Amino acid sequence: MMVRSAKPVRRSGPLGLLCLCLSVLAGCSSITSSLTGRMSESLASSILNSNDPETVRQGAPAYLLMIDGFITDDPENPDVLMTGARLYSSYAGAFVDDEARARLMSLKARDYGCSALCLSNKTTCGIWEQPYDQFEPVIEALDHKDIETTYVAAMAWATWIQMNRDDWVAVADKARVEAMMLRVVALEEGYQRGSAHLYLGVLATLLPEALGGKPEEGRRHFEKSIELSGGRDLIAKVLLASDYARLIFDRELHDRLCREVLEADPEFEGLTLSNTLAQREAKALLDDSEDYFGE
Repeated sequence: MMVRSAKPVRRSGPLGLLCLCLSVLAGCSSITSSLTGRMSESLASSILNSNDPETVRQGAPAYLLMIDGFITDDPENPDVLMTGARLYSSYAGAFVDDEARARLMSLKARDYGCSALCLSNKTTCGIWEQPYDQFEPVIEALDHKDIETTYVAAMAWATWIQMNRDDWVAVADKARVEAMMLRVVALEEGYQRGSAHLYLGVLATLLPEALGGKPEEGRRHFEKSIELSGGRDLIAKVLLASDYARLIFDRELHDRLCREVLEADPEFEGLTLSNTLAQREAKALLDDSEDYFGE
């Protein structure tokens, strides 16, 4: 059974841009630091601070193959699996044009993330198949030592849902990902510049209100993320425009947010690449605004 998307799915969604920003430094360095030391951190930092997304697009597949090799060699290493979850969800969301390929990559990311959480906390093993009333207490019992693996697993799962947003089976998993992200918020609201709020906002606006969506709840999450990042993370405003303003058909808010993103300085430590991509997305949204909203 299929549900029609409330807004068109674009080639590169802003959720993928968010994943990309969060993945490169935390993901690459977490696994390769033991092999290359400071050089890996320097490389990751240079990627995050690049204003040339095309170079990153062309170079990233080599990292994906490398990560797959690491996972094959050490399949029970949660750090390696988290890196795979981050990078695959990031690349699928930000750079893959082919929808079928993006879905396959996001599925791999989801599976890597769930495996990482299971390996780091055995109480979570197998909960994905259990009824929600058995799933939720396990998530609620997670503590701060589980925050990274919980966040990464939820992030990858959310990307997979977004890639399959026209499939009710995938959308049905939304409540589980929300529970995981809410646990992250409860443990540390400002974690990763408040990005858990971004994912909660995306999930709340995945469907129109008539089909169970919660647009106003989504708006609150997006605005909280903007607050927690000090307005530096431009993806938050892009998501507020694309996932909320378009959903409720508010052109004034939509266009204002897109202009604010385009007028902002994208250069900021650790966010330059992400912000550059966010500005591209904002321009595409603004260029399409008249067709989407009409006169």
